[in-house]
Order: sequence, then C-alpha cells, then structure tokens
Amino acid sequence: MRQPGPPRRPAASGRISGNESSEPVPLSESLEALSARIGAGSAGTLAVVFGQWEAIVGPAVAAHVRPLRLESAALFVGVDHPAWVTQVKHLTPQILERLREACGEAEAPERLEVRVER
Repeated sequence: MRQPGPPRRPAASGRISGNESSEPVPLSESLEALSARIGAGSAGTLAVVFGQWEAIVGPAVAAHVRPLRLESAALFVGVDHPAWVTQVKHLTPQILERLREACGEAEAPERLEVRVER
C-alpha cells in the first residue's frame, strides 16, 4: 500500500506577472515582473551583473569584490577587506564603464556602493 505524501500546499493566490489565467507563465516573464517590483532593474541586467561579474571586473578583483544587490541605479558590492574599499573607489569609473558595455547604457547601474563584509 502506498504511503500518503506530505500535504500539498495550496497554490499562491497572486501571480507575480499579473496574469490571472490558469496558463503557465514563462519564467522570464515572472522574473521581469519580480525584478521590476523590487526595483532591481531588468532580469537580464541581474543575470549579467551576477552571472558575468568575474568577466566584467576580472578575476583579481572578483576574488575580493562581489555584487550584493542592485537597487534602482546603485550596485551594492561587498569587499573582503577594508583596503578594497579604496581600491574599488579608484576602479569605479572603469567598473561602471564595463557594466555599461555589458548591460547596455539604459540598464547599467549608475553608481557603486561599497560595503565591507567579514
């Protein structure tokens, strides 16, 4: 005899995309709606920033600096040592230029905010 599985949770009442039909919603559409709702830019921009970070900043910088979140026009990055705060401030114009090249002028973050993570 088959054992009953865990109770099933009811489906979420609201859809991120705003599509109220019972048809499946493409993941890309849901991600776009969610990222817009939280002010994080487009899902494509998030994918570029977080997925291609090492290619954008280079392996030496990526070993010490990582993207944390994207809010409106600011990219928050975490560094592993206070000395990297100064280094990132010096590199900010080059990092922002590379982000514009990778994300497109309209989607790229306009400024960097640096935080020390321990």
